[in-house]
Amino acid sequence: MQRSPYDTAAALLPLVGGPGNITSVAHCMTRLRLGIADRERVDDEAVRAVPGVLGVVTDGDGLQVVLGPGAVVTVTAEFQRLLTPAADAAERLAARGAELRAARARRNATPLKTALRRIADVFVPLIPALIGCGVLAGLDGLLVNAGLLPSLTPALAAIASGFMALISVFVGYNTAKVFGGTPVLGGAVAAIVVYPGVAKVTAFGVPLAPGQGGVLGALAAALLAVHVERWCRGRVPDALDVLLTPTVTVLVAGLATLYGLMYAAGVVSSAIGTAANWLLATTGPLAGLILGGLFLPLVMLGLHQALIPIHTTLIQQQGYTVLLPLLAMAGAGQVGAALAVYVRLRHDTSLRTTIKSALPAGLLGVGEPLIYGVSLPLGRPFLTACAGGAAGGAFVGFFAVLGDRVGATAIGPSGWALFPLLTGDRGPAVAAAVYAGGLLTGYAVGFLATYVSFRAGAPKSAPST
Repeated sequence: MQRSPYDTAAALLPLVGGPGNITSVAHCMTRLRLGIADRERVDDEAVRAVPGVLGVVTDGDGLQVVLGPGAVVTVTAEFQRLLTPAADAAERLAARGAELRAARARRNATPLKTALRRIADVFVPLIPALIGCGVLAGLDGLLVNAGLLPSLTPALAAIASGFMALISVFVGYNTAKVFGGTPVLGGAVAAIVVYPGVAKVTAFGVPLAPGQGGVLGALAAALLAVHVERWCRGRVPDALDVLLTPTVTVLVAGLATLYGLMYAAGVVSSAIGTAANWLLATTGPLAGLILGGLFLPLVMLGLHQALIPIHTTLIQQQGYTVLLPLLAMAGAGQVGAALAVYVRLRHDTSLRTTIKSALPAGLLGVGEPLIYGVSLPLGRPFLTACAGGAAGGAFVGFFAVLGDRVGATAIGPSGWALFPLLTGDRGPAVAAAVYAGGLLTGYAVGFLATYVSFRAGAPKSAPST
């Protein structure tokens, strides 16, 4: 019988030190993220053994419990409810825990990782809307191409396109929120980027175009608004703050957006699109090999977060990102490697059980359970998984050179879950066929490389922890 979200949350709470040891609760697409006051009170192995838990990741200043998409939302809600009665009693300890977390963050976080994490915090909350609208856009395209339901397709197009038309506003709002400004002021300044009236404004001798600069322009505009607002807060008298600070913030950041940031961001956005198209058109297999092969190490280092605004820029500019299908091949290599480990280690019941429980999630693009439960502990299968990802990426890149580019209309899903979001130069059907071929290539090469590596002297079982 499937365990309820409440049962999972109730089982986790004492294993992470109880309510008094929790300083924050959040979640992303697959992980319950907990801030921990005293790390020694957490029993990692017991947490990992809770039914429904797919993996555990130590995050320097906290703990990440991998639960998978969907389940993480409901378990997080139940976990927060369990904490509520103890909130007052734990207030003092939570404050101390927050101080400890901040101290650890200062010691462990590099400026680059901190910046990338904050940028990711801007875009990650937008992923559910990107997925929903992306799926509807794909459905609309299928219906239009098939000539079906002509009375419905305009409505689907409007629903799918509305969010993307205003995504810059959401980016501006989240940017101000993440970087310590007033969210609505960030959204107000970012709204300038998509306002039709900017076509009447001339910058550097050229009329602006609504949407010029896209999400990068909105990000830059909101960041500037945050700095202007902070400057005003420290200088404007309290009696005039409510009037002058918002006015000066919107005026200064707005003028800078119109007469500099939109133009500059437009140049950068165009360069990103041109570079992506050129990369695949001229060096497709090589580009796919590098991107597919290096994505797992980028995830381990947290540097994959730098790709989120690039994906979003490509989606806004071209309707899809050509990079995500290539990067998704890393997950295929991981699945192939895990299958080879399962075949090789016939007598390791515990590891085989882990692989069986994690494979369905891996096929749907949730790779953390296989990474942290199988390939990384064993060592060499992580490298052979990268080889599988490189092969799958080279396969997809090869077809891009032939004119069959594959793109995703949203970010977030990968693996087989990406199929509803696929599109390309020759339509969704061809894109799906090329992508499926890449997945199968990644599975096969990841499996064979891992199988052969065991014969060459790889570890015969996972090291004990």
